[in-house]
Amino acid sequence: MKLLILVLEKVEKMEEVLVSLREAGISGATILNSTGMAKTLAASGEEYLFGSLRRFLDLDHKESRTMFVLLRAEQIQVAINAIEDVVGDLDQPDTGIVMTVPIDGFKGVQGL
Repeated sequence: MKLLILVLEKVEKMEEVLVSLREAGISGATILNSTGMAKTLAASGEEYLFGSLRRFLDLDHKESRTMFVLLRAEQIQVAINAIEDVVGDLDQPDTGIVMTVPIDGFKGVQGL
């Protein structure tokens, strides 16, 4: 099993991402509001770390969404494709970040 983690910058796309995942046969995601370190520090005036980077950050857009989905290994690429169908290529800036981590065990999840 794998835990897929998506940090979505375009928060307005989350519902579309969820629909796309459901249509791909994937369900059971948990979503949290989140804020990135760069935006948090830049918004607080931490110039020593970010300097001119601050002008490139959209400080009005401070939140992102972080989604967690427990998947079988063969579902990972299906999920990534479903996400990219909505937000575009994740290698492009300001779309999102996706990663997976191995899960050694779990309890309380049905149907996997």
